[in-house]
Amino acid sequence: HMAGVAQDWAAGRRAAPPNDEQTAAQVARFDGRGLNDILTAWAEAATEIPRLAREGIAPPLGDIVVHDHDIRDALGRPGARDSAALQRVSDQLLRMLVTPAPVRVIVEDGEYRCGPDGNSVIDLKTTRFEAVRWRTGRRSRSQMATMAWSGDPGPVLDSLYMFGPAAADLIE
Repeated sequence: HMAGVAQDWAAGRRAAPPNDEQTAAQVARFDGRGLNDILTAWAEAATEIPRLAREGIAPPLGDIVVHDHDIRDALGRPGARDSAALQRVSDQLLRMLVTPAPVRVIVEDGEYRCGPDGNSVIDLKTTRFEAVRWRTGRRSRSQMATMAWSGDPGPVLDSLYMFGPAAADLIE
């Protein structure tokens, strides 16, 4: 998937993160190919990433940050939770958040308001790392419900995810 998404961004075939069908097609593109072929294709596509970044296109960074932490979790080697890349991706994901009720997400160094204007704002105190993880479907609905909310999060829970929620709790 990472090699495929890099190819798609480099070739101008991506304008947003891929959906499940597009991700499956990226994986299928490399089916039966050896690791060296996959890494070569990824490296060739990656040469275009600096150009995309100069043009202000950040989604490849989001994919890289999210999967970096997936791999770190799988290996039991957490880290980079306060990196500049994670901060940028969290900012992007939180600015894109749309909820049916007023929500204020409070992170280490700021806050993000989303949803309609109103007096009954629900606050969520979290970290930038956690925000990236729940926005990208790495937290279950039950994990989200037990976070540091100032009120009942029920009306907004299902709107918090770009991908997800996770089917089971993921503890990192």
